Parts: sequence; structure tokens; C-alpha cells
Amino acid sequence: MKIIGITIIGMILILLLMMDKKQIKKLSERLSIFWFRLAFAFLALFILNIVGGFIGIYFPVNIASGLLLAILGIPGFAALFTFALFL
Repeated sequence: MKIIGITIIGMILILLLMMDKKQIKKLSERLSIFWFRLAFAFLALFILNIVGGFIGIYFPVNIASGLLLAILGIPGFAALFTFALFL
């Protein structure tokens, strides 16, 4: 298991060494935007779970729901609402 971890870290370091400064900056900007969206998605799921509890709809707060909401946005919310309503 350690060998796999060391191999993955080594491959990431080699990829970073092959990139120039502009590409690294663009990659770090995209990653920071994704992490912000993921954090906001979990905040939205928490609020939806509290509000939904008053009307009897439960929104699960887990990594799959967070990723769905972070990646898809409003269509992801529609999908979660549909799942919560019919399941």
C-alpha cells in the first residue's frame, strides 16, 4: 500500500515539474474554485436538511451529494430534490 502511495505522489511531482508557472497557476486556481464550490455545497446541503426537516423531506449530507451539487450546480439540486421526493 505504501508503494502505491509513493508512486502516486511521485507521478504528481513529475507532472508538476513538467508544467510551467502559468499552467501551475491555472491548475491551482481551478482546484481552489472546486474546493470552494464543494464547501458551499455542503453548507447548502446542511441548510436544506434543516429546512427540509420541517416539511418532511430529508436531504442526505454525504460526499456523493456534495460532489453532485458542487459539480452540477442547479441541475444537481434538482436531481437531489427529485431523489429526496420520490425515494
